[in-house]
Amino acid sequence: MNTSGVSQPNLNAASRKNLFRLRDVYRIYGQEPVAVHALDGVSLDIHAGDFMAIIGPSGSGKSTLLGLLGCLDLPTKGSIKVDQTEITDLEDSERSKLRGNSIGFVFQQFHLIPHLTALGNVSTALLYRELTKPEIKERSLAALEMVGLGERHDHRPIEMSGGEQQRVAIARALVTDPLMILADEPTGALDTKTATIVMEIFKNLQSENRAIVLVTHDLEIAEQMDRVVSMRDGKIVADDLRSERTDALEDRFWEAGKGGKLE
Repeated sequence: MNTSGVSQPNLNAASRKNLFRLRDVYRIYGQEPVAVHALDGVSLDIHAGDFMAIIGPSGSGKSTLLGLLGCLDLPTKGSIKVDQTEITDLEDSERSKLRGNSIGFVFQQFHLIPHLTALGNVSTALLYRELTKPEIKERSLAALEMVGLGERHDHRPIEMSGGEQQRVAIARALVTDPLMILADEPTGALDTKTATIVMEIFKNLQSENRAIVLVTHDLEIAEQMDRVVSMRDGKIVADDLRSERTDALEDRFWEAGKGGKLE
């Protein structure tokens, strides 16, 4: 287990493509002496094939790191490369295009458009691609099939359960064939049984060509991931593989309460 505060690539990752590379990244809000160091010198590599969780208690820097990985924000200082492209050098429009091509987002509250069907919601991710309407429909249906909702493509969100809505959101993230699926508390609004189904879908979506990254408070979810990055006080305090882990994740955080969720 690495506890140096800097995330080091594991040996198995050496032969896999580096999709995201953060080096000495800081995100500082406000001015000294009252500045808040939300991220404090974070370095991290995410490789093709990674199936990983980012965990930590409230205030650890998870949400800030999520925003930077999603190209939604820029660091105060440091380097972030997405498939060898330095995002801090890009204009807003260029960064937006890179985000749309490289990252598929899944949110806790689904963010589906109420008046659109499942097919329509998934298709929105392809609206600005140079694709014909038949091509958009074909790709969107294929994505829904991958999450087991092909037969419900014509249903609107109000006609679907929470688990089905989250599966539509996963299909929407998947349809662009991104380098990374970035999920923010994807099971947080679901009951235990439905969360299990959603996690099985994420497991089935593992690919040697993309990374799946979940940001979560739920240690039971994190325990299922192949790689876990643990954060505290804006730093990475551990980055290890499930096969090499020698301690329970709950033991790393005294804030962990009943049910294995970090507060």
